[in-house]
Amino acid sequence: MTEPRTYPEGVTSWVDTEQDDVDAAADFYTGLFGWTFTEATPPGVPFRYLIAQLDGQDVGGLGGPATPAAEDAGGAGGGAARWHTYVAVDDAEAATGRVEQAGGAVVQPPTVAGEGGRSAVVRDPQGLEVRLWEARRRLGSQVTNVPGAWNFSDLHTDEPAAAQQFYARAFGWEFADVGFATMIRVPGYGDHLASTVDPDIHERQSGARVPPGFADAIGWVVPVAPGAEPGWHVTFTVAERDAAAERVVRLGGSVVRTGDSDWTRTAVVRDPQGAVFTVSQFLG
Repeated sequence: MTEPRTYPEGVTSWVDTEQDDVDAAADFYTGLFGWTFTEATPPGVPFRYLIAQLDGQDVGGLGGPATPAAEDAGGAGGGAARWHTYVAVDDAEAATGRVEQAGGAVVQPPTVAGEGGRSAVVRDPQGLEVRLWEARRRLGSQVTNVPGAWNFSDLHTDEPAAAQQFYARAFGWEFADVGFATMIRVPGYGDHLASTVDPDIHERQSGARVPPGFADAIGWVVPVAPGAEPGWHVTFTVAERDAAAERVVRLGGSVVRTGDSDWTRTAVVRDPQGAVFTVSQFLG
């Protein structure tokens, strides 16, 4: 069997989306990324939670009410659809304590999520929400950085200095300005990957174009785009940006904007229920 992917404390480990109509969202993401879904709802709760899989491996989650939320007069559902990012922690109580000591707030205290683990919801001092995951049976995303899978979660903020101070205290993150953005690193994560699921990571990321310490990277701090809101933003890898953007539109979503860099071709898109995320084609 393939060794499971594990996440040291402080590494972003899971993403999920909250939607009013779970079945409609599942149809959209199946059509866009080829995901399949399995039910993972704990018994006796008034909501549903599905695990999204790619080739039988966990990629993320999809949750929402047990029955679709009624539409209001304007055609919108009962809540704001969005993507969430989770940070791996060894002890959820200790982690929420560090968040509060660093100036953040606990929105939802550590809560058992079935046999999978425990989660908590916190906000940084700017009010931006991030979630914590203390893994038990469900270790985190098991496939990443391939077409249809999670790539990175980035912090979009207009207060980068304050954000860096908070996250360094709460999670031990380090930050490096590499010119086009600020890289978020968890020291030792590359060594963890090299000793588990990615033995060639240091050799593969030792080229002249690769920022120093990139093997430890877990995300980026980037300025808030015009018209966008601050917050944690999720990016998924795709084989071809334009084809993915066309599928988004065909499936009822919309394209917010596109961008090109030396590394990637990206499109910020919105799913039919309003959740915003990025699809990214790596240029190699």
